Amino acid sequence: MKEKSSVWHPNTQMKEWETFDKISHAKGMWLFDSQGNKMLDAVASMWSNVWGHSNPQLIKAIIKQSKKLQHSSMFNLTNPPAEKLAKQLVEISPKMHKVFFSDNGSSAMEIALKIALQYWLNLGEKQKSKIITLENGYHGDTFGAMSVGYVPQFFGKFKKQLFSVTQLPVPISYRIPKGFTFHDYQHYCLDKIEKRISNDNKIAAFVMESGAQVAGGVRIYPKDFQKKISAICRKNDILLILDEIATGFGRMGSMVQYTEQKSFPDIVAYGKMLTGGYLTMAATLTNKKIYNSFLGDYNESKHLFHGHTYTGNPIAAAVSLENLKLYKKNNLIKKIQKNSRNFIKYYDEILNLEIVGDVRYKGMLMGIELVNDKKKKTPINPKKSINKIFFELGKKNGIYLRTLGNIVMLVPPLAISEKELDILIMRAIKTIKDAKIHVL
Repeated sequence: MKEKSSVWHPNTQMKEWETFDKISHAKGMWLFDSQGNKMLDAVASMWSNVWGHSNPQLIKAIIKQSKKLQHSSMFNLTNPPAEKLAKQLVEISPKMHKVFFSDNGSSAMEIALKIALQYWLNLGEKQKSKIITLENGYHGDTFGAMSVGYVPQFFGKFKKQLFSVTQLPVPISYRIPKGFTFHDYQHYCLDKIEKRISNDNKIAAFVMESGAQVAGGVRIYPKDFQKKISAICRKNDILLILDEIATGFGRMGSMVQYTEQKSFPDIVAYGKMLTGGYLTMAATLTNKKIYNSFLGDYNESKHLFHGHTYTGNPIAAAVSLENLKLYKKNNLIKKIQKNSRNFIKYYDEILNLEIVGDVRYKGMLMGIELVNDKKKKTPINPKKSINKIFFELGKKNGIYLRTLGNIVMLVPPLAISEKELDILIMRAIKTIKDAKIHVL
């Protein structure tokens, strides 16, 4: 039986929800509620789950470490799992040198920003304090992350409290401005980025998601776009900060997305899938040049003024190590590349649905944009929240869906089988069909 909740739920209009379904347990790709209903987890528990739920190896790693050391401060101390994990993260991340652990993606990006700004201060370059980023990017919900990932519909109420950031255009294939081809629009965006950067010697860093803008609606960058931004930053002596919290660790078909994009950052942030989706942990990595700028005598105050209570938590680090081991053992990246072709099979069918305007996908990531007019590309805007509509209809079809605005997100656990991915996509299609009468 449903019970009224005392929890204030994230990004939720609580007036719409009298009660919440209680998930009692989970197995593989499936979530089970307290009434015995099951739903296929189409959003990987907010884009973080890798192996499905109740994976025995990950659970064993958690139990084993919890019997040795549950938590120990990283202030003046260290612990073996955190040390080992940092070494492995550096090994899989070309040109990175040091790792700073935190608890979540927003924190990892806050740390990246603080490192970038203090880097220039440590070098005596006090004028380099501006941040450049892309329109429609998302980097988290804390104030620094909101500033560099300012999406008006998410954060408009806080705009006056955010620090100033310059946002530059990103080429998208669906809504190209009049007078442009997609090819021309890419050049226009890159030209505008280069002109803005080359005419300002006060810019400290360029911040962008690596490979795609995920929370911004699964906007996948065109080929070489990120690579060219990386080259522009190097040419103008600007730090490149890449956010791989949602796009790294296989989500887009490569372990480290920046290697596929051929754009080597000065700072990169990981999160979400780092622990396989079992515990909270994130990491901010820097190259040697950045790290060395923080070294000096204590009274110079060059060290990084940042810390978290649970930085380098040994249980989270232990499960992350087991997670990385499973990636290698199961050759997961190749499996993702193979299974992601399943999305292609259904592409035309999804695109031809009456309320679908565009479909964007790569790896284990698909965004389905809903419109009420295909020609005008007008987003659907029902009185009831789209998320509420799709959750309820999805539940009836045995699938857990969550939308971002008018975008239906399909972000399954990375190790999902071909058969279960087929089921997931077919049930999503059925849900979109069922939603037509509710959203038009």
